[in-house]
Amino acid sequence: GQTPIVHVVEDNVVRMALDASVLDVAEMLTSANIGVVVLGDETTTEGIVSERDVVRAVAERRDPLATRAIDVGHRQLVWCDVSATVAEVADEMMEQYVRHVLVERDGVLVGVVSARDVLGVYASAEEVVA
Repeated sequence: GQTPIVHVVEDNVVRMALDASVLDVAEMLTSANIGVVVLGDETTTEGIVSERDVVRAVAERRDPLATRAIDVGHRQLVWCDVSATVAEVADEMMEQYVRHVLVERDGVLVGVVSARDVLGVYASAEEVVA
């Protein structure tokens, strides 16, 4: 839990334009083998869209080509600093009820950490204890 979050953060931040469609995001998630994309440019992060968001949009019978990803994604973003610990990020995920936290260094997005990443730290720690 005291592991610095920077050790588990996925630094493969994939950004897409705000006008990206749900289909564009689905294709990117698949081709890049990632679970979330960031919507915005190098200086501004407007939202994130996850696999779960794409699946929900399809389940709601939305047209993936006509629906903007930002309209099915998350605009209320939860951030942490690279100096945060895994335990602090896990607590934040529980309090804010989110599965992804954006990691920043000096105000710049450097990665995205998922609940799965955090869980992996605790799972490997259990193996060491056992």
